[in-house]
Amino acid sequence: MFNIDRKAIYIIIAVLAIATIIGYMQNTGELLALLLTLPGVIIAITFHEYAHAQVAYKLGDDTPKIQGRITLNPLAHIDPIGFLMLIFIHLGWGKPVEINPRNFNRKMSMSAQEAIVALAGPLMNIFIAFILTIIIFLITIYAPAFILTRMGYIIMLTLQLAVSVNIGLGVFNLIPIPPLDGSKILMHFLPYNAKNWFIGHQNMFYLIFLILWITNLVSYIISPIINLVSKGIYYLVVAIFNLFI
Repeated sequence: MFNIDRKAIYIIIAVLAIATIIGYMQNTGELLALLLTLPGVIIAITFHEYAHAQVAYKLGDDTPKIQGRITLNPLAHIDPIGFLMLIFIHLGWGKPVEINPRNFNRKMSMSAQEAIVALAGPLMNIFIAFILTIIIFLITIYAPAFILTRMGYIIMLTLQLAVSVNIGLGVFNLIPIPPLDGSKILMHFLPYNAKNWFIGHQNMFYLIFLILWITNLVSYIISPIINLVSKGIYYLVVAIFNLFI
C-alpha cells in the first residue's frame, strides 16, 4: 500500500498552478480569458458543494447545516487549490462537504444515500451548464446587436466559459477514483469483498490520481466525455427552442 500525503499532492499542484500563471502573464489574451473564467469557477464550485450539502440534509444528515455548508456563499465552499485548478485547467474541486451517513433517514441503504449525495454535485454542475446555455441562446435570439458590442462580447464569453467550467467540473468529479465523487458512487455498486479492497487501497488510488493529474492524462481521458456532454446540452437547448419558439 502506498502512503500518500495529501499535503504533498497540494504542494505539487500549487507548483503546477504557479507555472501556469507565469505562462498566462506572457499572453494578455489568455490572461483576459483567465479573468473572465472567475465567475464561472465561483458558480461551479458554490453550486456543486451546495448540492452535496442540501441533499445530505434532505436525507437526514444535519452535519452540513451545523458546519454552515447549506448556503450559496462562495466563501463557505471554496478550496484554494481546487479553485486555482478550475481557473487554469477547468478541472478542480471545492471544499469537501462533510457528512455522517449514520444520520441518514435509512429509507434506503446507507451506501445508496451516500452515492446520491455524491452524485448531486456533478448533476448540479450539468444543470447549471444547461441553464447558462439557455441564457446564451436567449441573448443570441433576442439581442443579437448586443453581442456585437464590447460589453456583449465579454458577457457572452464569460457565459461560455462558465458552461465549460461547469461541465468540466461535473464530468471530472465522476471519475471513479478517490477523492472524487465518482469513487463514492462506484462504492455503492461494488460487491462486499471488492468494496473492502477498494477502501483498503485508497492510497494507491490517490497515487494513480496524482499521476493522471501531473501527466495531464486525465484531460485526454475525460475530454471526449466533456465534448459529448457539451454537444448533448447544446442539441437539447436547440430542440427546446425549436419546439417553443
